[in-house]
Parts: sequence; structure tokens; C-alpha cells
Amino acid sequence: MNNSQFDIPILLITYNRLETAKKVFSSIKDIKPNKLYFVSDGPKDVSDKTKIDKLRKYIIANVSWDCQFKSILRDSNLGCKESVSNGINWFFKNEEMGIILEDDCLPSKSFFYFCEELLQRYKHDERVYSISGFNQQNEWNSDHYDYFFSRLGNCWGWASWRRCWIDYDVEIKDFELFNKLNGFENSLGKKLGKIKKDMIYKGVIGDTVDSWALQWGYLRHKNSGLTCIPSKSLIKNIGFGDDATHTFHPLNFEVENNEINIPTAVNTYVVPDFEYDELMFKKDSIVTRLKNKLFHFLS
Repeated sequence: MNNSQFDIPILLITYNRLETAKKVFSSIKDIKPNKLYFVSDGPKDVSDKTKIDKLRKYIIANVSWDCQFKSILRDSNLGCKESVSNGINWFFKNEEMGIILEDDCLPSKSFFYFCEELLQRYKHDERVYSISGFNQQNEWNSDHYDYFFSRLGNCWGWASWRRCWIDYDVEIKDFELFNKLNGFENSLGKKLGKIKKDMIYKGVIGDTVDSWALQWGYLRHKNSGLTCIPSKSLIKNIGFGDDATHTFHPLNFEVENNEINIPTAVNTYVVPDFEYDELMFKKDSIVTRLKNKLFHFLS
């Protein structure tokens, strides 16, 4: 890691939370990317517009280094599903690979160089679909390897390639056929397959969740794509609160944006870690649930 400009394009996606966006933008500014894309969803009402205008002015005024800066500033609110998915479509139409950050995903400096390294390492490996900066366990087998592979993954700070995103379908029109062929169970196993099938069916087909990420997960599952996960989390979600879109309680408030050594050691075992994947949907202990309730009460 050095102080020269960063060569991998970055997409920053925001809505109306200035304080969290400032922190995420500061981490981006610190590495001075040569290319910065900015997507800002539009307001739902007048008070929303005031917040969004302040956020946009702050970001644009503080792009103070020499870079190619492109933006989409929406006049009206499209919501998470349409605004984010359309923004990523635009990003990968222009770039072969890149990093995507939303305004509540605070990265460590290592995150950017971790993504850069693995984007190049797995550029032509069609088994690998995504690079995540978030490790839900905070630290996982870090004495064995610097990163590992998952059938799942997380979009709180991530990177990918055009070759993967090009087949993204926000409506997942082939869901019924994939389900009929037992695609979820065949891809993820009986237990996780049912969990993911129910999540995607309820959220996307049932249209109960304003999400783009469930569809991205579906694309990976139907192509048996893998996600690279760092053995120490490089992302901290700072968006928990009443003004969040989805993260209303701190299920992962103990996960930090750690620093790691770059370059990483190559993990030659390109197979998913089933134990890690199972833990992603394991019910929290009573102690953790009490912590979450206390945190929400104090907030």
C-alpha cells in the first residue's frame, strides 16, 4: 500500500445520510482513485431533498484530487432495488472491473488493496464471482489463510467484474424454472438451499423487500459462483439506526474494519467453506440477542 493514486475504479452509492457518507468518502479520498463513479438516489419529499442536496454538494466539492469523476444524480426516488441495480449496470457498462461501496460500509485502507489484488488474481477465473470485504465472524481461520471462499457472500463493500454482472436480472425471470430443477438445493445443499430459496421468493418474487442484493446472490447461486472473503473483516457497517434502509438493529456491531498485510498469500483451495456458510444463518445466542436489544434501547 502506498500514497500513489489507486488504479481500480470505485462506485460510491448514497441516499440521504450525510454523516455516514462523509466517513466512507473520506476513506475513498485517502487512496485517491483515478476513477470515481457516484450514484445518488433522489428524494421522497422536501425534507429528503434538503438532506440529499447537502450530501451531493459535500461529495462533489471534496473530489479535490485529479480523477475522472462521473455521477448520476436522480431527480426522484427510485428506491434501493432500482437505483442501486441501475447504478451498478452503468458502472460495469463503463468498466471491466471495480469496487462498490454504499454510504454505510466503512472500509479499512487494506480493503481497497485486497480488492485490487484479488480482482487481478481471479480476473479470468469463472468460478469466482465476487470479492467481499465483510466477514460476518470478524475473524475466521486467519492463522490458516488470508482469505477463503464462500457459496454466499455479503455486499457490504465488495468488488466484481463485468463478466459476472452482465447476466444480472433484477426481476430474476427464470426463478420458477431454477426452483423446479431444485437449483437452490443442488447449489447450496438442502438446509441453506431452502433458506435462500425462501428469502429470494419472499423478497423478490413476493416483492416484500426493496433489494437488489438478493438478485445478485441468485445469479451467483445458479452459476455456482464463489465469493472471496477476507479472514479478517475489512468493512464495518456504520449504518445501523432508525434512518437505515435495511439495517435497523446491529446484528454485526462487533465486526470491525481491520487492517491486513498486503500482498496476501494465495489460497490454492478454491472450494467453499461450508462451516462458515452455515454460521451465517445460525440463530444468535441469547447473550447476543440481549446485546442487540440493549443497543437498540440505548439508541
